[in-house]
Amino acid sequence: MSQRALHTHFPSLTSAVPFADLGDLPTPVQALAALRGRLGPRAPELWVKRDDVSAVAYGGNKVRTLEVLFADALAQGATHIVSTGAFGSNHAAAAALHARQVGLEPCALLFPQPDTEAARENLEVTLTHAQVEELPHWSYLPYGLARTHLRDRQQGRRSYVMVPGGATPLGALGYVSAALELAEQVARGELPAPRTVVVAVGSTCTSAGLLLGFALAARRGLGFREVPTLVAVRVTPWPVTSHTRIVSLAERTAALMGQHGALATDSHGHALAPSRAELAAQLRVDGGYLGLGYGRVTSGGLDAIARFTLAGGPPLDTGYSGKSGAAFLDLARTGAAGPLLFWATKSSAPLPPAFAPSPSGHGRSADVLATLPRMRAFLQRG
Repeated sequence: MSQRALHTHFPSLTSAVPFADLGDLPTPVQALAALRGRLGPRAPELWVKRDDVSAVAYGGNKVRTLEVLFADALAQGATHIVSTGAFGSNHAAAAALHARQVGLEPCALLFPQPDTEAARENLEVTLTHAQVEELPHWSYLPYGLARTHLRDRQQGRRSYVMVPGGATPLGALGYVSAALELAEQVARGELPAPRTVVVAVGSTCTSAGLLLGFALAARRGLGFREVPTLVAVRVTPWPVTSHTRIVSLAERTAALMGQHGALATDSHGHALAPSRAELAAQLRVDGGYLGLGYGRVTSGGLDAIARFTLAGGPPLDTGYSGKSGAAFLDLARTGAAGPLLFWATKSSAPLPPAFAPSPSGHGRSADVLATLPRMRAFLQRG
């Protein structure tokens, strides 16, 4: 199990919250000088946190969450790990590609979504490397989970089921650690302290972890004199990505840290846990870039993809980081307080061939689609 920034600054969590060793961390930071130059004189200093390269096999923001959840699954004696989400879920694809590294058999329970190239690529990877079941609609998820639980109990299989995006207080600790990691990079002089951080929000796990982590770093005098404003750009609609829901998850994550003695008081006797009001004040949720809904392509997202590519930034996708990239560009154009940092969340690692065996010998035949009619139709539309 790996030592992460969370353990460095909160040693009581080292044994209480172990991390599986999946990521190539810390991820680098990069100045976006060329992009800034293309946006005009009002643009502030621009930076990016390259979580798109968080792991060789499959990067992106899900790796940090999976490090915590996989370790918890192993501690509970699980043999199978079950991801849940939409057909093109980044979380499901990441779990499918990383689970066997730690001895877990990947499974997925997925429901339909709008058709995009990135979603099809993710689904092909998940189908190739995991045992997959499909649901007719997202509203069937409680039924699917109940059915999975009953089947596993009958078969004597020990499965660990993750909610969509791993959005639990335990899962969010992966991004508390990421926020502390960024603060360490600021303290080392690798980048100036950002005034504003822009990130895509889908399941809320990443946003909630960053929200809490930034507040904790500032309280400890690590990197930040002021807590950065977190701009969470919706890629899934309200109420999933409501301001209240993100703050609540951050608050529950702080409570979990407190249960393990990590947030009592500092050396001066000051409480380390930020209040709900403090967390709420540093978060801004922006739904202006969602377009027609989850997975729907937007013109702003396509423009952001092109501009980041031309300027040598990380590759973006239409469903997630393209939309947060569009918000980032607009903030830069209007002269938002800088430095301004973009958090890259979509993996840029090359995907393995679909329906081909992995190096470990695992792989699934395309014949599996015969039992998954909705997924077959989804892929054929592409």
